[in-house]
Amino acid sequence: MKYKVTHISSYSYGSPVDLAAHMLHLRPRPMPWQKILSERIDAEPSGARRRDAEDHFGNVVTWLFLDRPHADFSVAAESVVEVSYPPPPDRTPPWETVVAAARGVEAGGAAEFRFDSALAPAIPESRDYASISFPPGRPILESLTDLNRRIFQEFKFRAGVTTVSTPVSRTMQTREGVCQDFSHAMVSALRGLGLPARYNSGYIRTRPPPGQPRRQGADQSHAWVGAWLGPEHGWIDLDPTNGILVHDEHVLLGWGRDYADVSPVQGVILGGGSHHLAVSVDLEPDPETEIAKD
Repeated sequence: MKYKVTHISSYSYGSPVDLAAHMLHLRPRPMPWQKILSERIDAEPSGARRRDAEDHFGNVVTWLFLDRPHADFSVAAESVVEVSYPPPPDRTPPWETVVAAARGVEAGGAAEFRFDSALAPAIPESRDYASISFPPGRPILESLTDLNRRIFQEFKFRAGVTTVSTPVSRTMQTREGVCQDFSHAMVSALRGLGLPARYNSGYIRTRPPPGQPRRQGADQSHAWVGAWLGPEHGWIDLDPTNGILVHDEHVLLGWGRDYADVSPVQGVILGGGSHHLAVSVDLEPDPETEIAKD
């Protein structure tokens, strides 16, 4: 499936910003199943210096440095991406086998995702919740899909009741929030069981009601979970907000230990006072690809 992605973030400041440094996770991550056909990032003001590189996790990052006063700042990222996720494996090992492998040298880079992070610590509440889906000897993928389904069915999606810093303990208590909260809860739960889990940031295609056109700017940034199946099968992505395995309607920006590692726009400013942020996201399917798929 081919998509055109547009993500616009606009800041209005209460007083001029004298200096600013921004880090952007707005460029989709190249993967074997995700091909980047084109991409660009435009900022206003454009900044005195720009650097593009990879972060610790291998995500594509843009750094912008602004050295003149400005009352507004906007950044627009556009890309064309072709997505074709592989099917999940037919058979996977028991989850305890994966836990043991995660402690050994065969885990490689997956090992660091076993450990706590600030927004997704392994707390007893999430571990105990997950344990129902992980009885002894159950295949890891079967356990993961069951936990994914339970969060989807038992947690209520409610926008505006949480913030980017809402702790997992509160999400486990209230059983409500948004995709970020559900992903943090699932990552926390898996880490509590000793399983590597990472926080994925990107986009998901949204569909309008029947007979109605798409609303421009109505799509949103999205979050889901990457879980390690062991050295033979590697990683698989699950979307607890929708209760599904991630497939060709998701576009990946990058991953980290939690939201703080892959926030779309973050930075440090001198001045500015209070500010207002407006975000617009469009994930538009390629018409020819859509017809072929249907």
